[in-house]
Amino acid sequence: MSLPPGFLDELRTRTSLSQVVGRKVTWDTRKSNQGKGDMWAPCPFHQEKTASFHVDDRKGFYYCFGCHAKGDAISFVRETENVGFMEAVEIIAREAGMPVPKRDPAAQVKADKRTQLAEVMEQAVQYFRLQLKTANAAVAREYLAGRGLSETVQDRWEIGFAPDARQGVFAHLTGKGVAADLVIDAGLAARPDDGRDPYDRFRGRIIFPIRDARGRAIALGGRAMEPNARAKYLNSPETELFDKGRSLYNLGPARQAAGKGAPLVVAEGYMDVIALSEAGFEACVAPLGTAITESQLQMMWRVSSEPVIALDGDTAGLRAAMRLIDLALPLLEAGQSLRFALMPEGLDPDDLLKMQGKAAMQRLVDGAVPMVDLLWRREAEAGNFDSPERKAALDKNLRAAISKIKDGSIRQHYGEAIKQMRWELFSPKRDAPGKGNWKKKPAAVQPSTKSSLLVNAGAGVEDHLREAVILATLVLNPQVLEQFESQLERLDFSTFEHRMLRDCLLRFGAVDDLRNQMETVAGAELASVLAPRHVQISPAVRNPGDAKIAAMCVAEELAKLAAKRGALREIQEAVEDITGMVDEGLTWRLKQASDASDQAVRSQGQDAAVFDTAPNGAQLDRGERDAFARLMDQIGKKSDQQSEK
Repeated sequence: MSLPPGFLDELRTRTSLSQVVGRKVTWDTRKSNQGKGDMWAPCPFHQEKTASFHVDDRKGFYYCFGCHAKGDAISFVRETENVGFMEAVEIIAREAGMPVPKRDPAAQVKADKRTQLAEVMEQAVQYFRLQLKTANAAVAREYLAGRGLSETVQDRWEIGFAPDARQGVFAHLTGKGVAADLVIDAGLAARPDDGRDPYDRFRGRIIFPIRDARGRAIALGGRAMEPNARAKYLNSPETELFDKGRSLYNLGPARQAAGKGAPLVVAEGYMDVIALSEAGFEACVAPLGTAITESQLQMMWRVSSEPVIALDGDTAGLRAAMRLIDLALPLLEAGQSLRFALMPEGLDPDDLLKMQGKAAMQRLVDGAVPMVDLLWRREAEAGNFDSPERKAALDKNLRAAISKIKDGSIRQHYGEAIKQMRWELFSPKRDAPGKGNWKKKPAAVQPSTKSSLLVNAGAGVEDHLREAVILATLVLNPQVLEQFESQLERLDFSTFEHRMLRDCLLRFGAVDDLRNQMETVAGAELASVLAPRHVQISPAVRNPGDAKIAAMCVAEELAKLAAKRGALREIQEAVEDITGMVDEGLTWRLKQASDASDQAVRSQGQDAAVFDTAPNGAQLDRGERDAFARLMDQIGKKSDQQSEK
C-alpha cells in the first residue's frame, strides 16, 4: 500500500520516539537527559549491561554504539514486534490517535499530485522574490527597510512581493505550462463564482513563504500594503499541502537550533520570528496568526520540553496566553510544560528588540514565568476578594482549572503552588520589620528574654506557652495541620516570633519534612518554642506521630485561648458598662464569661477516679484498691483448696 508522504511526516511529528522505545527498555537515569530528549538505555537488540543505545527524541532517530542498530520509530516497531512496514505504521498511528488512510489504488496518484503542488509552490516563491526587485515593489522595499530588514535578511527569509494585479502569479505559472487547476489547488489563485477567469489570492502584499519541517514550501503569508485592506495578514487557504492548525512558521530551522540547546520561543507573527531569529534567538516559531492548536502545541513539545511563549503585550496577546493555558493543562506531563515571557504593555518582540535591544529580550526569556503563575494571575488579579463568598469563588475556579490536569503528581504540585500564592494574598498584615516579608528574620532571641518568660512568669506567659504548644505540636505532627489552618489564620499570636512560625506553617503546609524546612527558615524561633519544659511534656510533642492525640491537643489549647480571650473581652466591655446603669444583665454576662473560661481551661481529659485516704494519709484509688482486694481473695481461695487436698 502506498501512503501519502504527508501522512508519514505528520505521524513522525506527532510521535515521541522515547515513548515508543520506552516500552521495551529501561532508561539509564544517570546518562539520560529527558528535558533535552537525550535518552540512553541498554540495547534491546543485543545483550549488554551498559547503556550504549542512544535515542535522540528531537530528531526522531536511535543508534546503538554496540551493534550499530539505527532507525526511527517505524523501524523500531518493525524490529521489536516482528511486523511489516504497514503493521508498524498502524501500531504507531493507533497510539498517536491518527487514522491510517484506507487502502486506495489512487494513493500514488495523490502522492504525485502533492509533489506537483510543492513544485508549483516553489515556482511561485521564486516569482514573488523576483517581483520584490521591480519598480512596482518600491513601497514594499521601503516598508521592509523601515522594519530593519536588509536585502541580505530579505534573501535569507525568501521574502517576496505580490503585485497588485488580478492575474500576476496565475498568468506567470500558466504561461510556463503549469495547469490552471494546479495553481488553484495550491492556493495561489481562486475561481470566482460568476464564472470569470481565476484571480490571484495575493495582491499588493509582501510575501512570506511558509515551509514544513522538511523545508518544502507549502503555503504563503501575505502582509497588506494598503492601509484599508480587509485583512492586514492573509495566509494561504487549506490545501492538500497546507493545514494551518498543524503547521508552524520557521519550524525546520527552529528544530535544528533547539537541538543545539537554544530555548524554543513562540512568537505571534512572521516579523516577530524574523526579528528574533536575526537577533540570535534562532529557535523561534509562530502559529501563523491564529490561536495555538493542540497539534501545534504537540509539535512545539516535540522540539522543546518547555517552550517559552512570547506573545504581544496587549489585551489580545494576554487573552491568547490565557486560552493557551486551558488548552495545555490537560496535556501536561512530567517535564513537559510552558513558560511565558510577558512582553511590556503595547510591545511585541520585534518592537522590544528595536527599542531596548537583545539584552532586554534575553532577560524576558530567562525570566519567563511558569504556567501556574499565569493561571493564578488570570483568576486572582481581576477579582475583589473582600468576603468569604468571593474567596470561595476564587477557590472554586482554581480547583476547576487544576482538575483538568490528568497527571496526578503535576496536579498535586499545582495545588501546592496555588495554596502558597493564596496564602500570600490573604495572609494577615504583619507589623514586623521588613515590610511583612516572612523571609526576613528578626533578631535572635536573647537569653534574657527566655529567662523572663520561664522564670519570672510575667503577665501573658500562660497564653504564650499555650501558643508554643500549638505551634510545636503542628510542626512535629504536620498530618493534622490542614484541620486547623483557618483557626491559625485568625489566631492573634502574642509575639512576632510566634506569628512568623504560624506564617511558615501555613506557607509550607503538611509536608513530610516540615520541621527541616522550618529550621532552615526560622531555626532560632523554632528552638525557642520547643525549649520550654511545659512544651516538652505535652503528649503530642513528647511522642509525635499520633494524629488523634495531636489533634486533641491543638483543639484543646485553641479552645482554652479562645475562651480566655473571649472572657477578657466580655469583662472589658462590662467594666465600661459599669459606668452606666448596673442591672442583672451585666452580672449574668460576667457569670457566663467566667463559666465559659472555667469550662474551657479545665482539661478535657480530667481524672474521674474516686480516692480514699489510707491510715498513713496517702490517697488510694478506690477502683484499684477494690481490684487488688478481689485478686487477693481469689489467691486465698486457691490456697485453701490446695490445703484441703
